[in-house]
Amino acid sequence: MQTEWPPLPPTTTGLKGRCPRCGQGHIFNGFLKMRPECEACGLDYGFADPADGPAFFVMCFACIPSVLLGVWLEVQHSAPLWVQLLVTGPFMLATCIPPLRPLKGWLVASQYFYKAEEGKLVRTPSTPVKET
Repeated sequence: MQTEWPPLPPTTTGLKGRCPRCGQGHIFNGFLKMRPECEACGLDYGFADPADGPAFFVMCFACIPSVLLGVWLEVQHSAPLWVQLLVTGPFMLATCIPPLRPLKGWLVASQYFYKAEEGKLVRTPSTPVKET
């Protein structure tokens, strides 16, 4: 088994859902469920914790156009509620669901590439104060 792996940029591996170490295996086992490890190189994906990051980014960038579309429909056409639901609902689903998987893959690959981990408080031993 190979011990040294070249660093692969998160944009090429993560957006495709590939292993951040070898670039061959898959990160996902389904749409958004993470695999326990890479099937190609055996990298344990236990380090990966994207949490709500992908959903947050999608909400920030996809929901604003959806709201603007709904406001435009209301102001320009005084659209009834059923039209709002029929137009803005599918638009919101189409702009929110597809980017979730690439964003989650990119966040996982970025965590591996930059060796990100949970913050820890580092305490240095106190040095004795010299009295003069």
